[in-house]
Amino acid sequence: MQSLKIKVLAYYRQQVQDKEDAFRDMIDALTEGAANDAKGSAGDKHETALSMMHLEQEKLNHKLKEILEQKSVLDKIEADTVSSKIILGSLVKANNMYLFLSTALPKIIVEGTTVFALSPQSPLGSKLLGSEKGDEVEVNNTKYIIEEFC
Repeated sequence: MQSLKIKVLAYYRQQVQDKEDAFRDMIDALTEGAANDAKGSAGDKHETALSMMHLEQEKLNHKLKEILEQKSVLDKIEADTVSSKIILGSLVKANNMYLFLSTALPKIIVEGTTVFALSPQSPLGSKLLGSEKGDEVEVNNTKYIIEEFC
């Protein structure tokens, strides 16, 4: 299970890095477009287009900030850390599901295993933190039995 955790962490780090790169590219393209637009145009249509570009740029910067926060959480996780209790970065098997306690990210499939990444602030994540093998936690009338973790 430890090798699966290492692969899951690497996969999520790559996924977040790819998103960061894509958003930086979009922001750069908008910045370049705005700079080129400012050189050759004047008038109301130009001002409206420039305003729309700035709004889009603000949205992208907000998304980039979220991605950088996710990246920061993932960077704090050491794949080889072993703990007697569930901590940030633990890969938990509960109810035949794999849960990666890190930050809220899309589910992935690694080596044929579906993994859900969840934040320690989420209802289930907060209940899992500090739990041990064999413990039972309940969220929304669903009981989760911790089968194993690393």
